[in-house]
Amino acid sequence: MDRRQFLKTCAGLCGGASLLPFLGIENSAEAQTVKRGLLGIRNSPWFRTSARNTLTCTLCPKECTLSSGQRGVCRVRENRQGKGVTLTYGNPCLVQIDPVERIPFFHVLPASRTLSIATAGCPLECMFCEVWDMALIRPEDIHAYEMPPPEVIRFAQSAKARAISYAFGEPAAFFEFMLDTAILARKAGLLNLLHTSGYISPKAFQELIPYLDAVNFDLKSIDPSFYRKYCGAPDMGPILDNLRWLVQARVHVEITHIVIPTLNDDPSSLQRLVQWIRTELGASIPLHFARFYPLYKLTNLPPTPVTVLENAYSIARTAGLQYVYLAKITGHRTEHTYCPRCGNSVISRVGFMVGKIHLNKGRCQFCQQAIPGRWEP
Repeated sequence: MDRRQFLKTCAGLCGGASLLPFLGIENSAEAQTVKRGLLGIRNSPWFRTSARNTLTCTLCPKECTLSSGQRGVCRVRENRQGKGVTLTYGNPCLVQIDPVERIPFFHVLPASRTLSIATAGCPLECMFCEVWDMALIRPEDIHAYEMPPPEVIRFAQSAKARAISYAFGEPAAFFEFMLDTAILARKAGLLNLLHTSGYISPKAFQELIPYLDAVNFDLKSIDPSFYRKYCGAPDMGPILDNLRWLVQARVHVEITHIVIPTLNDDPSSLQRLVQWIRTELGASIPLHFARFYPLYKLTNLPPTPVTVLENAYSIARTAGLQYVYLAKITGHRTEHTYCPRCGNSVISRVGFMVGKIHLNKGRCQFCQQAIPGRWEP
């Protein structure tokens, strides 16, 4: 079952029954009830007053200027009678226990469980979005849980999760909910894991960074025209800035790059991408090349051939990147983590299942080479 199939299964559960008993969490009647409608309206500090009684949302680089009753392109932030509000606070539409490898993190607490949450909404409009039927709709058009931050923490603890993942969509859409949850998670000893496109204002992102333990960053391209044409992002500068700041702040970072036939799969594009990563971020940043499947507005394109992904892998390794993975090709040798010094497998995987681990306190058991990651809570 791939990620999209799993999400559809969860969505079906949300539509007709509780997901939380499915997770083995049955001690809260309130949180087990899914509802439809605007459940999480809350004032947001990420607005400024503009001319003629309008408000400008400052959470993402688009800075939508809104008259009363209008929403931003994300569909979840609104000028409500002169007050800027978020419409997704404490009402995730997706709540599920995942192996941390699904997020995906290959260098964070291998084989551990994480509680993943997501809401409706996204500031981007990617034509190849895997979760468009959740991220690119209005919050009142999807079933959701009433689950404020303390409830999220309690569910994570009840499920014996070691982390909370803000993923499967764009967490910038529920920034206030995520930040408050992350603060409580840090106090509770849970890791905060983020999977993001990075399309968020640098000021907001820097407020969140101190609470993050690991980030999987969706870097769709380093070509600004790709973001403009296929993602609806006029300027990708803030994305690259946010990625650099994460690395400078010593947050553990992994990168996911989806390889799309005819759009960004040519060798020159891949070479520019991996060279940028090596030069700007370092050779030890784990890179996941993700396979594209025909979805949303790009159903006319074929799935990414395995040979194209294998070529991307070779390009990245030749450029000097030390930890390169191919996603969504279960059973491929590139799912394993190899020591860059001795070449031995230090973590073996089949899909999201972890096999043998040859690490001792983050070091290769064969040659003592340090392997970057979050190996301890």
